[in-house]
Amino acid sequence: MTTFLWVIVPYVSLAVFVGGHIWRYRYDKFGWTTRSSQLYESRLLRLGSPLFHFGILFVVLGHIGGLLIPESATDAVGISETFYHAVAVSLGAISGVMTLTGIAILIYRRRTTGPVFSATTKNDKFMYVLLVATLVAGLSNTVLGNLIGHPHDYRLSVAPYFRSIFYFRPAVDLMTQAGIGFQIHVTLAWILFAVWPFTRLVHFFSAPLGYLTRPYIVYRSREAAVARPVRRGWEPVTAPVAPQPRRRRAQR
Repeated sequence: MTTFLWVIVPYVSLAVFVGGHIWRYRYDKFGWTTRSSQLYESRLLRLGSPLFHFGILFVVLGHIGGLLIPESATDAVGISETFYHAVAVSLGAISGVMTLTGIAILIYRRRTTGPVFSATTKNDKFMYVLLVATLVAGLSNTVLGNLIGHPHDYRLSVAPYFRSIFYFRPAVDLMTQAGIGFQIHVTLAWILFAVWPFTRLVHFFSAPLGYLTRPYIVYRSREAAVARPVRRGWEPVTAPVAPQPRRRRAQR
């Protein structure tokens, strides 16, 4: 079971993640969309969408920094472990709360708005459940571990294990040393990666980043505008001209 969870599942998940996106892009380009429901309801969407998207962006950046940057690298640039841990926990808790609050608003909107609920598929429901479970497990490790007073240093277990996957030398013993909360979080994350290509989460790779650097669109009229002189007072009103009777052509 240890080999299955921490060796087989990760490689299968990564293979499906990469291959699934390639397949989806080649054979389902028209389905590569979020299926926006903004036309049905915009008030709750205007609040929940920024909270979720900005929150999940900070969560992803935090995981990239925490998992890929080893502790020796931060020590080399003079960042102490105490300072790093304090910043990571603070930002992680804030971004986690933002993400969960945003997705809670979006789920409430999807459940209470009739047209939006009708457009919700079983695939969407399963994705929401799995995504929320993964977020709750990760936030619980961050918050509960520090409230109890015995936080687990994931940079010495989970992070090296994650990097060892890409070295093709999985350090299974490091993952087994992690707490049960981290093991649940990592397992849910591998499952989420495996189903990612077949859900609306694919739009994560279609973010309109080019919009930030796109040049302005210049509109020009075809004819030069004629300046009209400005007159003071009322403009004269001319009497309408009566229509003239049409002349009939004489018949030969």
